[in-house]
Amino acid sequence: MSYTVRPAREQDIPAIMELLRQVNRVHADGRPDLFRYGTKYSADELSAILKQEQTPVFVCEDAGGGILGHGFCVLQRPENTRLLQDVLTLYIDDICVDESARGRSVGRALYEHILAFARQKGCHNVTLNVWSCNPGAMKFYEKMGLVPYKVCMEQVLGQE
Repeated sequence: MSYTVRPAREQDIPAIMELLRQVNRVHADGRPDLFRYGTKYSADELSAILKQEQTPVFVCEDAGGGILGHGFCVLQRPENTRLLQDVLTLYIDDICVDESARGRSVGRALYEHILAFARQKGCHNVTLNVWSCNPGAMKFYEKMGLVPYKVCMEQVLGQE
C-alpha cells in the first residue's frame, strides 16, 4: 500500500481526536488505576499544538485522504546540561494507528518519516515511552530497532 505521511493540519483534528480516543482506550483498559477514558487533548489544545514548531505532529493518510494514524513529537534539549550532553532529541509523545489499519505498515510509515524528520533536524536520538500494559506497542518499537533507554519502575501501594 502507498501512504503519505505529512504534517498534520487543522482539518485533520477530528480524525486525530478519534485516534487519541483509541490509544487512550488501550491504556485505560490496561491500567484503569491510572488512566481515565477520554482524550489527552481537547480540540482547542490540539489546534495550539499544531501551530508550535517544537511539537510537530504528523499524520499518515491513504490514497483517498483518510487519516490512518498520527505521530506526536517534541523537540527537546536536556535542562541540566551540567551532567548531560547538550544534544537535541526528538521525543515521540504518541504514535497511534487506527484500529482498522493495524498490520498494514502504517506505523512503520509514520516511524520512518519521524526518523527522517529527526535526522533532518540534526537530532542525536529519538526517544519514547511505552506502557508495559501495551505489549503490542512494545513489540512494534522493538521491531523498529528501538532499545531500552531508561526504565521507569513502580510499586502500587494497597489501601491501608
